[in-house]
Amino acid sequence: MTSIFNRMNSMTERQSQILKAIVEQYAEVASPVGSNLLAKAFNVSSATIRSEMADLERLGYITQPHTSAGRIPTDKGYRYYVNDLNDNQPIEQSERRSDRALALRVQDGGIPERIIRNAVDTLVELTHNLGLATIGNQLYISGLSNLFGQPEFVSSQQVRQVAQLLDNLEPWLKETAPNQPLNVYIGGENPIGRSAGASLIISRFRSSFSDHSYIGVLGPTRQQYKDVMHLVRRAGQELEEVLYD
Repeated sequence: MTSIFNRMNSMTERQSQILKAIVEQYAEVASPVGSNLLAKAFNVSSATIRSEMADLERLGYITQPHTSAGRIPTDKGYRYYVNDLNDNQPIEQSERRSDRALALRVQDGGIPERIIRNAVDTLVELTHNLGLATIGNQLYISGLSNLFGQPEFVSSQQVRQVAQLLDNLEPWLKETAPNQPLNVYIGGENPIGRSAGASLIISRFRSSFSDHSYIGVLGPTRQQYKDVMHLVRRAGQELEEVLYD
């Protein structure tokens, strides 16, 4: 009985690949992903894709925002995708260029505060999200227009939720002190503003200000997670190399 239950509540390899495709396609186009597009990508019939989508929806990984529309990932779907990312994947050429740009801005910063600000501003440019970092007892924020220019943040309620998250982020970081080199809080996992539809990706680094300083980005849950997580992790590593003796 247990094995039957597990099969009913587990994902097949093809379903995992379909979920990955939905996450990545939705991040790119910001509109629900339909079965016809995926059928071409996986070289199977639309009916097969619709059946797989129905299972993924039953398991809670995707949802259909409107009748007859395609599917979008849920927070659970994003979490599965993020957990399934492999840190040992080869670095692509575009990532190498971004890494070099980040390193140059950090190493050319001068005083510690300017170095951290440069790193945040570079993350804003490269990810098109809001960038943030703790500098001493302050939270430096850049790129608000990027965040609120995203199609997800059109309602005043979502904007208020994001503002509440930002207002409380610095004291929350002090109190909680996330201890992993990279932390990803997706949608409802966020400590504040759970219904804002936002993801917080932060990296801890040691600096002249504190052994628990943070840099990261805040953006919609619709993210290019692989690229953004790589950049935030690299930003933390670069800052620690420059600022910590």
